[in-house]
Amino acid sequence: MKKLSIAAAALLAIAGAASAQNLEGTKLTDNISFTLKGGVATPLHGHGASFWENMRGITGVELRKQLTPTFGLGIDGEFGINTSRWNKGVSTHNSFDRSYVGMFGAVNLNNLFAGYAGQPRPFEVEAVAGAGWLHVYMPKSQGKDTNSFGTKAGVNLNFNLGETKAWTISIKPSVIWDMVPGSTKGQSTTYYDGQHAAFELEAGVTYHFPCSNGTHSFAYAEPCDYSALNEQINALRAENAALQAANADAAAAATVLAAQLDDCLNRPATVIKETKNTNTLESVRYVFYRIGSSKITADQAPNIEMIADYLKHNPEATVEIKGYASQDGNLDFNIKLASARAESVRTMLIKKYGIAGNRIKAQGEGIGHMFKEDSWNRVAICILNDAN
Repeated sequence: MKKLSIAAAALLAIAGAASAQNLEGTKLTDNISFTLKGGVATPLHGHGASFWENMRGITGVELRKQLTPTFGLGIDGEFGINTSRWNKGVSTHNSFDRSYVGMFGAVNLNNLFAGYAGQPRPFEVEAVAGAGWLHVYMPKSQGKDTNSFGTKAGVNLNFNLGETKAWTISIKPSVIWDMVPGSTKGQSTTYYDGQHAAFELEAGVTYHFPCSNGTHSFAYAEPCDYSALNEQINALRAENAALQAANADAAAAATVLAAQLDDCLNRPATVIKETKNTNTLESVRYVFYRIGSSKITADQAPNIEMIADYLKHNPEATVEIKGYASQDGNLDFNIKLASARAESVRTMLIKKYGIAGNRIKAQGEGIGHMFKEDSWNRVAICILNDAN
């Protein structure tokens, strides 16, 4: 008995764990069913009883509450049909000569090992075990009725019918034991004994009453759709990461600027000598070029000679040459052409007239827009600067 109790407790724990799902239909009045059943019962063996000759009809009812898709509890009542007149025995004058009333637990083996599928499967197997009160009706000439403690174990082979599985037809083989069949020296004995047990084979029809979830069984609760919230959270996380990265970049830039500011504040002051730039008609000379060329033509050479003559007579003076190109042609080519035009004047001043290179600054200025006539913008403008 102790080992049986431990095994039953372990089985119930497994059943409860396997049924921990997000299900609807768990109110007190949900998942209740009623069964009508009938079949035959016969002694297993012993005491001169014959398996076939002593077979009798039985009928009964069950009322069950399914606690989870795996485990259910119920009340079982069975009544043996009186056959005493058939074998010319002493009659009890009752329609039933034996009864059993008890409680039982049932474990759905399909749901236990394969999980609940959302509704009952077309075919399922249950393991059933229970205990209760056995009563035998005795003829008055034989003494008083007898009462004893009985246990019962078996299986249910369930065929679930209909689209909503509201009906079940079952084959129910089981064994019932009379645990207190008599007394020995005034003391009752309780044990499992095949000579005090009966085999039962019944068929049952079960109706499952409607549940509050609109079905006849457990149903999965509709899960909440958190996808939109998850997307919003992920977007906020990405935005937060971008802001953190931007903040880190800004902090790094601020550190660089602070270092540059400290360097400027700590740097010794420098005196910059400014050159006088008169920019008068006498201090500016123009050298014009043909389209696409940086070659100085003969008609433009006198302008360069005038610049060289001025620099020779004014040893402190310098010249700044700015080369330009018109808008004709490719932009990249014109930018290079503007630099080449400024450099051509510088080269002539150095090589032909012997002017020191450190007195000459030449640079290209790209496309020129000084003159309304675009062809005039193909020019090198030479600005003479006197020293202060």
